[in-house]
Order: sequence, then C-alpha cells, then structure tokens
Amino acid sequence: MTAAVLGEAAAPEWTTSRWFNSDPLTLAGLRGRVVALEAFQMLCPGCVSHGLPQASRLARFFGDDLAVVGLHSVFEHHEAMTPTSLEAFLSEYKIRFPVGVDAHREGDPTPITFGRYGMRGTPSLVLIDRDGNLRGHYFGAVEDLELATAVTRLIDETPVDTAAPDAVCTVDGTCT
Repeated sequence: MTAAVLGEAAAPEWTTSRWFNSDPLTLAGLRGRVVALEAFQMLCPGCVSHGLPQASRLARFFGDDLAVVGLHSVFEHHEAMTPTSLEAFLSEYKIRFPVGVDAHREGDPTPITFGRYGMRGTPSLVLIDRDGNLRGHYFGAVEDLELATAVTRLIDETPVDTAAPDAVCTVDGTCT
C-alpha cells in the first residue's frame, strides 16, 4: 500500500460515461459530504479481494456520513470489461454503492479521471473532504483501522465554507 496524505488541493471533477446504482453524481453535488472514491477494475484481484469489500464496509459502517463512490477505471483488458459485464459483476458481488464508469478519450487507454487524479493502478482510494479538497490518496490495500481513522477525522471536521458568517477560522480549519 502506498499512501499520500495531501494538503488541501481541490479534487478534480469526474468524467464518466455511465452510472450504476444511482443517477449521475458530481463532486459539486456531493459538496458538504466526505467522499471515499474507490477506483477499481473488475478483473483486478486486489480490487475484488480487498478494495471493493472494504468500500462496502465503509458504506455500511459510516452510512450517510460518508459518500462511497466506485470508479470503474479500465486501463487494460478493455474488451472484457464492458458495461454489461460490469452490471453483472456489481450484482454478483452485491456492490450497492454508486459506481461510475471512468470515461476515455479516443485513442488513449488511460481513463480520464484516473489520469486527473494521478492514479498509478487499482485499487486506488481517494478521500475528499466536505469542501471538495483531496485529503488522502492510497494505492493498494489499506488497513481498515488506518482508513476508518482517516475517514472519522474528516467527518468530524467542520467544513470551512459552512462556518458562521462572523466566524474566524485558523489555518488548521478550526472556526470560532
């Protein structure tokens, strides 16, 4: 597992070609919620054995406090990972959270959102705070307790843009 804890850079918007288990989602539409974005491929052993089950546990454990979103980011075996195959896969593995299919540019095997986030492979997990900032980026298997701690910290933070109009906020994000 490779982890990067990030400063507060704005998370890039997603570019998707299709959605499963929900209407289309955008980061702007999820503003005010902490987001866990799980990038996966259905033929990725680490995604099937660790990343997707962990994302499902996050969704069950944190409920409405956390928006868990899957991003099917295909950068190999394109012919085998069609929307029809993905739909069957999501049903078979009981993936209930929203899943977007990462879009491609003509002639480029790298998915658009995957590239924008600088992902190196799958599974990759990105944490986005309530203000839409990147706060964590993990590649490979993430320890459950490490991830739960990071998510809990983000949920417990007060969003900067929802502070009272007269509030004074410090550099660490504490507002009074």
